[in-house]
Amino acid sequence: MTRHASAGLLRGRGAAENPANRFDRIEFVFDPEDPDRPAPKTEFYRDASRSLITRNESPDLGFHASINPYRGCEHGCVYCFARAYHEFLGFSAGLDFETKIMVKEDAPEILRRELSSPKWQPQMIMMSGVTDPYQPIERKLRVTRRCLEVLAEFRNPAAIITKNHLVERDVDVLSELARHNAVGVYFSITTLDADLAGVLEPRTSVPARRLQALSALAHAGIPCGVAVCPVIPGLADHEIPAIVAAAAAAGATSAAYAIVRLPQSVRAIFERWLARHRPAAKKKVLDRLREIRGEDLDEKRIGRRFTGEGELARQIRSLFAMSCRKVGLADSGPDLSASSFRRPTGQLGLFD
Repeated sequence: MTRHASAGLLRGRGAAENPANRFDRIEFVFDPEDPDRPAPKTEFYRDASRSLITRNESPDLGFHASINPYRGCEHGCVYCFARAYHEFLGFSAGLDFETKIMVKEDAPEILRRELSSPKWQPQMIMMSGVTDPYQPIERKLRVTRRCLEVLAEFRNPAAIITKNHLVERDVDVLSELARHNAVGVYFSITTLDADLAGVLEPRTSVPARRLQALSALAHAGIPCGVAVCPVIPGLADHEIPAIVAAAAAAGATSAAYAIVRLPQSVRAIFERWLARHRPAAKKKVLDRLREIRGEDLDEKRIGRRFTGEGELARQIRSLFAMSCRKVGLADSGPDLSASSFRRPTGQLGLFD
């Protein structure tokens, strides 16, 4: 059973409704004119998964192993491709994605067991490949931090991508990993416009605060980069040079980008968001996405998922490359090393 919320604005939420789950036959629809409809509150559920490290073989991704302490994301980024994955849990890709969060409370213990196994081949682990490991509840639950402590104990390399300045809290553990050339942190920035970010990705750190956190980590000797993700043609693609320059000034040494793709139900959610928040730009944005992605606004083909194809996609790629050259940013992150990996025995401390 899924729920449709009102089509009106909901403060602090990216989606304003719950479109029907594509796997469900039954749906419950709220009366959009009902004044007594309660505002959605975030709920947290225990994820009882018995494994943590997931693997992929896609040459697009640049990593083969990842961990996701949370499923669903309270940040509420309206364009997030991971919204579609929430439907496999019986939820909606809309409000459910940002209000019904699955928490892997036992993630650090599972990670320790998996790294201790002789089957584990030391390699870089992405944190995280799907949802942000530093969403608001992490401040209280500290699942991501505890996973980082395990990684530091094993000296297993990790890369982090986040939109939250909370990562700055873990500078001590990140510094220990950096001592072994075993960590890189990417800050994802879609726009520098705080007003646009406030409705596009409502519960993330404001862009300026992300840049401050990037600067703090860089000054602590932690390799940092910027991910201009996602690039939204017709809405924020013109900001690519400014984002890259601001990140470089803050201490970033590398940059990456990806053009937005809207799989399955995410397309309708994004189109409704445009109609509510940027109606004048709606046609331009969708027309440009069709030029890059085709009619379904998605792309699954290897080599094109992140960059798209066509003349406009080439122009964006050239703009990004030129922006990076101008400020001296590499187009790839640090080459992390697993040479210091160890399987601790006895009672080793974190910084032994």
